[in-house]
Amino acid sequence: MAESVYKIIELVGTSTESWEKAATAAVTRAAETVRNLRVAEVTEQDLVIEDGKITAYRTKVRVSFKFEE
Repeated sequence: MAESVYKIIELVGTSTESWEKAATAAVTRAAETVRNLRVAEVTEQDLVIEDGKITAYRTKVRVSFKFEE
């Protein structure tokens, strides 16, 4: 197996609907500018609350991508 090197970046996605959609937003946006995405790890989830109601879901993800040969 050839040796590989990966970089990890941290992203925060947001959604008004769910944590899953927030994570999807982060990965989808990263895929527009970063090639060779490999793994995304959810590291944190939180909520934005306004007037006692949830107004946004936020998901922090660590995304790795492989350096090109």
